[in-house]
Amino acid sequence: MAKKQMIAMLLAGGQGSRLGVLTQGMAKPAVAFGGKYRIIDFPLSNCVNSDVDTVGVLTQYRPLQLNSHIGIGIPWDLDKQVGGVTVLPPYERSGDSEWYTGTANAIYQNMEFMDQYNPDYVLILSGDHIYKMDYEEMLTRHKSTGAEATIAVMPVPWEEAHRFGIMVADGAGHITEFEEKPANPKSNLASMGIYIFNYSALKSALIELSDVPNCDFGMHVIPYLFRKTNNLYTYEFHGYWKDVGTLTTYWETNMALTDLVPEFNLYEEFWQIYTSAVAHPPAFFAKGSKARQSIIGDGSVIEGGVKHSVLGSDVVIKPGAKVYDSILMNGVVIEEGAIVRKAIIAENTVVGRNTRIGEGNFEPSRLDPKVYNSEITVIGSRSTIPEGIVIGKNVAIMGTTTAADYPNGVLESGEYIIKRETKA
Repeated sequence: MAKKQMIAMLLAGGQGSRLGVLTQGMAKPAVAFGGKYRIIDFPLSNCVNSDVDTVGVLTQYRPLQLNSHIGIGIPWDLDKQVGGVTVLPPYERSGDSEWYTGTANAIYQNMEFMDQYNPDYVLILSGDHIYKMDYEEMLTRHKSTGAEATIAVMPVPWEEAHRFGIMVADGAGHITEFEEKPANPKSNLASMGIYIFNYSALKSALIELSDVPNCDFGMHVIPYLFRKTNNLYTYEFHGYWKDVGTLTTYWETNMALTDLVPEFNLYEEFWQIYTSAVAHPPAFFAKGSKARQSIIGDGSVIEGGVKHSVLGSDVVIKPGAKVYDSILMNGVVIEEGAIVRKAIIAENTVVGRNTRIGEGNFEPSRLDPKVYNSEITVIGSRSTIPEGIVIGKNVAIMGTTTAADYPNGVLESGEYIIKRETKA
């Protein structure tokens, strides 16, 4: 196999449990974003735009939609004879069989894949962040310092620093101290979970730590290399970067795309975001329809009204229906006269005639207050909401529901209906 200067290993196996019913049937990196994309499109596109042409995608939780989306990598020009994109699920070995138990353990289990390219450097990425980064610039920085490992960091507000792995560095970016979620941080440079390692250093560390339970980069590999070599440097990033790991941040980051001049611009020609997309006819706006400050996906049919919303492909908004401040994923149908406010509605869901979503006042969730803690109502994929129902705020719904599931035709704020788990 031809030698590669740098390969990327993209960690995409996480469940993303803080996204609630959105990830009941798929891994977090496969969740739709910005109408036509999925979250994993952003790090994959960064690889292409940075001339990284060999990418291993490590999958685990509910991988079907993710695997189908990636395919052989054609949309990202990663269908290479040597290199390209390779999906790497856990697999059975003679003598043992185990799931990936931590981020570093997942990489360790794929040492054979990395060895076949004999890379000088390995780039470790997470599959669930929204950002644009030139990894070539980070590699240039890594080479210039002679570091064993370079950690991408970005300044965060001091009051939030306790939530991150924090790097304390000198004026040259040499890391002098590493703090994992410190109560009293000495720096506000937070690790982004993006690393470049000399492969020799990474390999020896992974072998040395192979017996550590749930072996993780932030908790184990970085501290180990820090103690052993004291030759770790930062790469400071000042661009746009979002972890869309909660329903609130996911909703806010999508909504920000509808600004006249969005902070994160999907329309830049010099750093395009690529995706796997089915061919659709153009979006259609019927006479009398209204659409303002919204992203509308291909194949959508708008007969009613939509304002400040993000719609995927093949969304149908019937006459008299209105959608405000919402995310509707591919194939969602809003029937006649229905009103949707501040909701996230996943793929292929049907909202019945004259149903109203997002009514009333906020109430704490009776399902999981850590996940559902805003006015956003969330409906999982392939769900059905009957006609004439009134649904409150901070509600979670999953599955095919009937009028009998809604006492007096109402689902109060903070309530939930989970009928079934979506099949992946």
